Amino acid sequence: MSAPVFANHGCRLNAYETEAMKELSAQAGLENAVVINTCAVTAEAVRKARQEIRKLRRAHPGARLIVTGCAAQTEPETFAAMDEVDAVIGNTEKMQPATWAGLAGDFGTEPVQVDDIMSVTETAGHLIDGFGTRSRAYVQVQNGCDHRCTFCIIPYGRGNSRSVPAGVVVDQIKRLVQRGYNEVVLTGVDLTSWGADLPSEPRLGDLVMRILKLTDVPRLRISSIDSIEVDENLMQAIATEPRLMPHLHLSLQHGDDLILKRMKRRHLRDDAIRFAQDARALRPDMTFGADIIAGFPTETETQFENSLALVEDCGLTWLHVFPYSPRPGTPAARMPQVHGPAIKERAARLRALGAEQVTRHLAAQIGAEHKVLMENPHMGRTEQFTEVSFTAPKPEGQIVSARVTGTDGAQLIAV
Repeated sequence: MSAPVFANHGCRLNAYETEAMKELSAQAGLENAVVINTCAVTAEAVRKARQEIRKLRRAHPGARLIVTGCAAQTEPETFAAMDEVDAVIGNTEKMQPATWAGLAGDFGTEPVQVDDIMSVTETAGHLIDGFGTRSRAYVQVQNGCDHRCTFCIIPYGRGNSRSVPAGVVVDQIKRLVQRGYNEVVLTGVDLTSWGADLPSEPRLGDLVMRILKLTDVPRLRISSIDSIEVDENLMQAIATEPRLMPHLHLSLQHGDDLILKRMKRRHLRDDAIRFAQDARALRPDMTFGADIIAGFPTETETQFENSLALVEDCGLTWLHVFPYSPRPGTPAARMPQVHGPAIKERAARLRALGAEQVTRHLAAQIGAEHKVLMENPHMGRTEQFTEVSFTAPKPEGQIVSARVTGTDGAQLIAV
């Protein structure tokens, strides 16, 4: 018998939970199984999950195939109906030891285990020592989302927002530092809502300051945030804490105020621009990534051009472009849709602009000195998360000083 094979789709939080499932399944003694952790953020993500399931079944004809993740949570019947699938597990169930014990035992019971995610009120801080690299570890501090953006299915896959207590987070980071990790990334579905469900309602900035005060973590990084929810202490940390990395990924979604209102976002265009300006004034080396949707229902060419202009107005470098696709059950799916070819063309223009921004950023770094965290002997990342290539090998997992000598168009080249 063989150890389970895992396939992960989607966000960093999903990847983190895949590592937790590996440990849970190993503890339960599960063997000869294939587990796919799905994403539901777009219709294309669900299509890719179904495609991957068929591929995995062909590659592992004798294994038991288990589907979990956000798409399994929101569309359990879709996957249960596939001949290739043996079991469908919800997002809550996948993190419970009892689920894996059951799968390792009498597999024939309850092929679909997907309960009401909205009834979940707690998120456990699963102790994962890091994944993907020996240099960087990820710590889940929050799950779920209380907001209901009109395009988004994720709250129905993740449930309402719930936070991991600060003490649990600090203890885990201390343990990771002791194990030699030089960078920790805080992850969550709606990270800036952290603390709202905890006693005294602390904010994300409070957690960041506590981590930096109580641990010796060399580099602390924050994943995607909602800029309108950023609190005073987080801004203070940006201004005063060099161990907080100068790279923020912003959930912006669009650059036009009317479209933002139709998305049911809580910020306007000027709010996003003001935040970027304020953060960069506090930390001049700050770089920004952003999620932007192309072709949202009712989007005109002029409104789309406001998204293009936002890239320059906010000084965005790393764009994550989503061509809009309707998710059944969301309000946006019932709005007048943009023609498919127009969505594809606008997404391509956004991506092209994003490529130009990356080229500009890389060129600006030539001659600069950076502290680079090595992910493998020949590649590391700067504080701004820019990839750096080295000809001579460097010690993996260590932070090294480097001078940028050039660029190959996708990475910096340094010595």
